[in-house]
Amino acid sequence: MKVILQSDVANLGNVGDVVDVADGYGRNFLLPRGLALLADARNVKRLDHQKRVTAHRRARLEASANELAGRLADAAVSIKRTAGEEDKLFGSVTNRDIADALAADGFEIDRRSIILDEPIRNIGVFTVPVKLTMGVEASVKVYVIRE
Repeated sequence: MKVILQSDVANLGNVGDVVDVADGYGRNFLLPRGLALLADARNVKRLDHQKRVTAHRRARLEASANELAGRLADAAVSIKRTAGEEDKLFGSVTNRDIADALAADGFEIDRRSIILDEPIRNIGVFTVPVKLTMGVEASVKVYVIRE
């Protein structure tokens, strides 16, 4: 029996794979639980259409992410913080602070996309990576200055 997987199944395949399974396994386990669809001509055509739509959506998303990465490469944000001796900050600069500063400059970046190993605790210039999509990353210059 050939089935199209609707979700990842351990030791069998991933979403969208067309696999050959035993009749009982497909009829009694996969199909009733909604893990697979019977691989008839109609469902195979629908799967092909979904793959084309997904590929088009992914290409459009990647193109917009590349455009945003180009604009972010030229961007720099300044964050003012009070600091003590030896340029140590009272507190820290987190990814949320950087996201807020980017939002003030017109960039809508989710704070979880900003990759900081640890919060910034010193005054200076830092290059912070921003993960936009699966394959697209950008860097933003962050100037932490004394208030």
